[in-house]
Amino acid sequence: MTRRPLVIGNASGFYGDRSGALREMLTGGPLDVLTGDYLAELTMLILGRDRLKNPDLGYAKTFLRQLEEGLGLAHERGVRIVANAGGLNPAGLADAVRTLAAKVGVPVRVAHVEGDDLTARVDGALTANAYLGGAGITACLRAGADVVVTGRVTDAALVSGPAAWWFDWAPDDHDRLAGAVTAGHVLECGTQATGGNYSFFARHDIRRPGFPLAEISEDGSAVITKHPGTGGAVTTGTVTAQLLYETQGVRYLGPDVTTRLDTVRLTDEGADRVRVTGVRGEAPPASLKVGVTRIGGWRNEIVFVLTGLDIEAKARLVRTQLTEVLEGVADTTWTLARTDHEDADTQETASALLRLVVRDPSPDRVGRTLTSTAIELALGSYPGFHVTAPPGPAQPYGVFTSILIPSDEVPHTAVLPDGTRVRVPPPEPPASPAPPAEPAALPAPPAFEARGSGGGAPEGVGGAAPAGSGAEPRKTVRAPLGAVAGARSGDKGGDANVGVWVETDPAWQWLLHTLTVAAFQALLPETARHTVDRHVLPHLRALNFTVTGILGDGVASGHRFDPQAKALGEWLRARHLDIPVALLPAPEATS
Repeated sequence: MTRRPLVIGNASGFYGDRSGALREMLTGGPLDVLTGDYLAELTMLILGRDRLKNPDLGYAKTFLRQLEEGLGLAHERGVRIVANAGGLNPAGLADAVRTLAAKVGVPVRVAHVEGDDLTARVDGALTANAYLGGAGITACLRAGADVVVTGRVTDAALVSGPAAWWFDWAPDDHDRLAGAVTAGHVLECGTQATGGNYSFFARHDIRRPGFPLAEISEDGSAVITKHPGTGGAVTTGTVTAQLLYETQGVRYLGPDVTTRLDTVRLTDEGADRVRVTGVRGEAPPASLKVGVTRIGGWRNEIVFVLTGLDIEAKARLVRTQLTEVLEGVADTTWTLARTDHEDADTQETASALLRLVVRDPSPDRVGRTLTSTAIELALGSYPGFHVTAPPGPAQPYGVFTSILIPSDEVPHTAVLPDGTRVRVPPPEPPASPAPPAEPAALPAPPAFEARGSGGGAPEGVGGAAPAGSGAEPRKTVRAPLGAVAGARSGDKGGDANVGVWVETDPAWQWLLHTLTVAAFQALLPETARHTVDRHVLPHLRALNFTVTGILGDGVASGHRFDPQAKALGEWLRARHLDIPVALLPAPEATS
């Protein structure tokens, strides 16, 4: 007998997300399961430092505050709660939930998933946690748990685990699991699926977007939607943007299944309803990713404000004056942001920012001695000297890396509501995978020579007809890429990804042939010294670029202006190239 779809929602996309979302989702409409994603690479570092101060901590404390009211609401409505808020101490959080339940008088059965913590096995690690799959969550729900808290599982496991429980899927139901993983990837970042952080945000009212939910069917297909009357929007565009977020390649490797992103198809089913179908899955890899954080050293930062004329000369003077104190510092980065405008009518818009970031293994080299020396220049440096903040001490920074470990060496364990411990076996090892699907009969992209920074792409890039097509050159105009394309970007350790998509087939043919790796690097000169890989997702009309190493040691090291690459895609959209006039939106009529 076919079971009705599982209705599963999300109430948290990160540690610090909207605190009222759990109540909003429980009261906004029907749900079977409500998930919460609290963990990110930076979060693991934060929780690791919490655990150093107090071994009883290491979990997301905000989750408990949300449950003070949410437990009763979930119990009344028969909603199961699944969250990775356990962080580094899922057993401790499970105990805290039981204590809270007794305090508020709500009878709940609490289970947790552990075994991901491998810190003791990695020399010098602050934290080392394997990304587990959803099978432990499935086991807890099968045992009758009302609340399941986990440590480090993949974000999508919060959805694939409940789906496998609801439909009683087997570990080798790869296509179905891949469909659930795809839905989980869309839901995991909360309101990013409902219009938040969206290139075309002006099309919708996103002042307070609602959180997303999925209606997952037994065959693994799903409808992405949200509760009626909530803000934001669910469209093929918002879902596409989230599908492209922080993925690398057409194969999305996971501990439950390898999801073929090149098979995903989206269909608009009306207002705020997008159906996801066609997802194919393959056996998961035989290894698990382990995220490792370490204290990398000490950092400090000073931002000098340069106002009015002679900005470049003022910047050179400061750098020269600090040369001696910076000798011996392991890493020094100067950045001049020309935020100043000529003949500006406010002082702020007449000013540029000169940013100095220093990092070193020793706090002494980048501590108050350095910052105080900078402040001592106040009366003897460039005219108008001032900084954005007073001098401060050095702060520790973290480094994120990842390693692989055989799945059968990780003690994935479900601790059931009655305390029974169930070891979760790893999936069967994969057979040799088939090559990714490629678009058929595509002519080669036009070649061009990349040039240095400034001015966007070289003249002529974007206007050429596909090589060998015999078509006449099209009339073009110089315009930003964002006039026809959306983008979303993010981080994976030290790498960044940028997904780019368009909304029509003609625009897709143009994008596919125009936005080569060379064109991408010409548009974003900061990527030119890094390895860039391009991945084609034809059903989504999308390209996904991975920029290796541009974020250095990851978000926690904070050496870039945009350390998580969240705005890298918007910078790309702002760059100019030659775009066929026929692809540009028609100008709005004027009265």
